[in-house]
Amino acid sequence: MLKKLPLSDRLQLVASYLSAGTIFADIGSDHAYLPCYVCSRDKTAKAIAGELNEGPFMRAQETVQYYGLTEKIDVRLGNGLQVINNEDKVKEVVIAGMGGALIKTILQDGQEKLASVHRIITQPNVDARSVRQWLLENRFTIISETIIEDHGHIYEIIVADKGSEMNPYDETVLEQQLLFGPLLLKNRTPVFQQKWQAEYEKRSLIIEQMKSAKQQNEEKLTQFEKELAWMKEVLQYNDAFNK
Repeated sequence: MLKKLPLSDRLQLVASYLSAGTIFADIGSDHAYLPCYVCSRDKTAKAIAGELNEGPFMRAQETVQYYGLTEKIDVRLGNGLQVINNEDKVKEVVIAGMGGALIKTILQDGQEKLASVHRIITQPNVDARSVRQWLLENRFTIISETIIEDHGHIYEIIVADKGSEMNPYDETVLEQQLLFGPLLLKNRTPVFQQKWQAEYEKRSLIIEQMKSAKQQNEEKLTQFEKELAWMKEVLQYNDAFNK
C-alpha cells in the first residue's frame, strides 16, 4: 500500500488553483509532491517537475516512480523556467516556497517560456510585492489572493491570469496595494491582520535601529516610515471594523 502524499495545507491550497486537466510546470518542485498530488487525483492532468540541483532532482524522480506517475510527470533538471520547452504546451506554472525576489527573477529570466502559459500561481515566502510588481508589468492580472497560516508560518498565495479583463488595482493607492495585496486588502482576515501586526512591530524596531545608526540611509528610512504608516492605517481600519 502506497503511503499518503505528505502535502501541506499550503500546497493543497496552491493545488486547488490549478485547472482540471491542465498541463503545468512546478518550478522548484520539492520532491515532486505537488505534481504527484494533483496528477494522482486528476487523471487528465500532466506535469513537469523542475529542480535546479541534482539531489532534489533525484528525490523528485523517486517520488514520481513510487506513486507510479512516470507517464504523467516528467522530472527535469534545470534552472527555473528553462526546464520548459515550447512543445510541452504548458498552460499553468506554479512557483512556490521561495522568496518573492527569486520568483520575480525566475519569471523575468524565463519570460520567453511563458508564451502558452495563461495562469501563474505563486507562493512567495517573503516579499510578495516583487511578484505583484512583475505580474503587473507583464500583463498577468491577479484574479485571486489568499493568506493562510500553516504550521506557525503565514503564506500568501497569488494567482494571476494572462489577458483577464479584471483590474484589481486603483492607481491612487497602487503602492499600498502592491505591498498588502489588492484583493487581500478587500478581505482583511484575522490571518492578514496577524501578519501585518507582526510586520508593524518588526518594521518599528528596524526604524529605531536605523535612526540610532551613525550613518543613516535617509531615502530608505523615509520609505520605511511611509510603509509603517500604511501598516498602522490598515491595522486601525481592522480594529475599527471589528468593534
